[in-house]
Amino acid sequence: MSFELPSLLRRPGVVLVCGALILTLAMGVRHTGGLFLPPMTADQGWSRELFSFSIALQNLLWGLFQPFAGAFADRHGAGRTLVGGALLYIVGLVVMAHADTALGLNLGAGLLIGMGLSGTTFSVVLGVIGRMAAPAKRSMALGLASAGGSFGQFAVLPVGQALISTVGWQDALLWLAVGIAFIIPLAAAVTGTSERSTGFQQSLGEALHEAMRTPSFHYLFWSFFVCGFQTAFIMLHLPAFVVDGGLSANIGMTAVALIGLFNIFGSFLSGWLGGCYSKKGLLAGIYALRIVAILALLMFPLSTLSLYVFAAVMGLLWLGTVPLTSGLVGQIFGLRYVGMLYGIVFLGHQIGGFLGAWLGGRIFDLSGSYLIAWWLSIALSVLAALLSLPVREAPLLRTAAR
Repeated sequence: MSFELPSLLRRPGVVLVCGALILTLAMGVRHTGGLFLPPMTADQGWSRELFSFSIALQNLLWGLFQPFAGAFADRHGAGRTLVGGALLYIVGLVVMAHADTALGLNLGAGLLIGMGLSGTTFSVVLGVIGRMAAPAKRSMALGLASAGGSFGQFAVLPVGQALISTVGWQDALLWLAVGIAFIIPLAAAVTGTSERSTGFQQSLGEALHEAMRTPSFHYLFWSFFVCGFQTAFIMLHLPAFVVDGGLSANIGMTAVALIGLFNIFGSFLSGWLGGCYSKKGLLAGIYALRIVAILALLMFPLSTLSLYVFAAVMGLLWLGTVPLTSGLVGQIFGLRYVGMLYGIVFLGHQIGGFLGAWLGGRIFDLSGSYLIAWWLSIALSVLAALLSLPVREAPLLRTAAR
């Protein structure tokens, strides 16, 4: 299969727009998971933990397959990777729609969608955009592309809620599968590989060994773990938390959509600031501000106003970690294997996402409340802020010329 396009259609601006649209679709549909928790558990008689585990499994498998998807894209091109990921994503949504057992739910929502996400999201898309952009504009370009994922959260969530309300959760999943199919034509523009890299030459194994013996790589892995825990827990369980607090499901959906809306600005701002100031300092600041936002949510009585303020603040901080973390990986290790290396760091994010999604449901089933999970998120945010500070931002000596 060929993804060659006229040079006009491979201009940086076109690649950036198509990459952002792909993230809009892939991340937007993914973020609807929390909307399906109440109707699917009610209709199927499942516990929240059972449904949460399938989404947790999705996060984990997304992370496990991400380095392989990134490495494949580095070598064979992002276009092929994106098409394969989109097809797996579509099949996963169809299987999820027809699942009536835990096995079927884990196969569709967990395995297949998790694999699909690994081929349609950050390490693949940002790897191409990072290599395409000039060094001075790279952080900004990564921020703009990441904002696409945030716009999807804002734009697709109301569509998902409307579909559930009008045609039911099963047909809603099938319509969302149709939306994912639009990734396939968009993939034609996102065709970059790492072949243009120049300077010091490394094998894949050498690059991996270099990263594993660099402390900063581990700091980024574990701080991103915390980001994954927080975002997965909030995205999946905030709608149910809102309903448990006496507010309507539409208010919960609106809060999640607001996170996406404000993160459009947050991702852009993070990318712009990352080109001007210390990326590790900005990461530490994001994790510290998350502590303040969660504490405020817990301290004040839950109301529509307090919830929307929390959503707006969290939105500004939401995926701002993505352009900063991916930018640091490329800045420290070079761009030759940035897809694979960022994919490994992203695995840390998804291990955290697995625990955040699953433990949220487990804690609720055991205690009848999400309070312990919120406090755990606060403690982990302290850890992430501290882990960000010792990251060494300078390029490694052997890759500095790349």
